[in-house]
Amino acid sequence: MRHSAVVLVLATVLAIGANAPASSQTHRQVPARMAPLNQYLIADRKTEIALARSAAPVAISSKATVLVLRRAGYQTVVRGTNGFTCLVERSWMSPFDSPEFWNPRIRGPICYNPPAVRSILPYTINRTNLVLAGLSKAQMHASIAATVAQNKLPVPAPGAMSYMMSKGGYLSDGGGHWYPHLMFSVRTTSEMTWGANLDGSPVVYNDQYQDMPERESIFMIPVGHWSDGTPAPPMSGGM
Repeated sequence: MRHSAVVLVLATVLAIGANAPASSQTHRQVPARMAPLNQYLIADRKTEIALARSAAPVAISSKATVLVLRRAGYQTVVRGTNGFTCLVERSWMSPFDSPEFWNPRIRGPICYNPPAVRSILPYTINRTNLVLAGLSKAQMHASIAATVAQNKLPVPAPGAMSYMMSKGGYLSDGGGHWYPHLMFSVRTTSEMTWGANLDGSPVVYNDQYQDMPERESIFMIPVGHWSDGTPAPPMSGGM
């Protein structure tokens, strides 16, 4: 899910997360429109900070800026020193055609590197502000498309990437916390430019849900361990 991104699916996650490819698990009921805001918030600030930091190895996240979501939007609660920013994305960082766009259970811990902070984090802030302003999904989509057409949202900067290696994340009802992975944000392109989703390729692209008005494609590379160093389960299908 991302804000930046995801939109990138998680694969985009989240984006922003919910962008992750779904497993065979049955999806739980998801509201067709936004649920009450309280369902998307994490009451304890320390809990949200810890979850945000869990997106990346401690050597990175311990020196990163941290944002938490409150009723007025994302707020900076820790000022970092290494140029990275960590936060927990919510479901609205998913592609707009994702059935889990309003899923209040989604929590997508993510840490953006400096190029992604400059060019992808604005996607998350913008979408979140639109949500908190009470816009419908259709109104959000139209607003973002207009903003993009006016070149008021950046395109992904060269080198933009993010860590999503948290054991504590919940990226979709179908995929749970999925697999620890790195996300690379590039200008909108075909998955074939990265050789994604081909036999033997480690690169994953979520081609199921793709309605992202931001000019971004997200490619994911699963890794073999979580941010705390413990081994991750092998991906199905040999990846």
